Amino acid sequence: MSQVFFTEEHEFIEILAPNKARIGITAFAAEQLGDIVHVELPEVDDEFDAEEEIVTVESVKSVSEVYAPFAGKVVAINEELEDAPETVNEDAQGKGWFFEIETEEDIDTSAFLTEEPAE
Repeated sequence: MSQVFFTEEHEFIEILAPNKARIGITAFAAEQLGDIVHVELPEVDDEFDAEEEIVTVESVKSVSEVYAPFAGKVVAINEELEDAPETVNEDAQGKGWFFEIETEEDIDTSAFLTEEPAE
């Protein structure tokens, strides 16, 4: 079973390997956004620094950004979201993930929460 961590910004970080993680937003964040109508994902092989804007989520209520929780290279994106962005509302922490990122070193999880943050 993979480990899952969270950020204060209601992102989840599912550790897939010591240097690889799947990133998305929590069900709470998806609920707060309302009906998601578009998700702008990064490209595979894009490299990002920690806290750099990496995903834009458009809902009927607003436009929100998702930031890279740590530096790394995008190794996969959830292409299903291009045609079905509502998947984030339906299954945020399952089929609604955004991208997978790989780091040069093992991921330091000490800065992340082990439980979803309180609303």
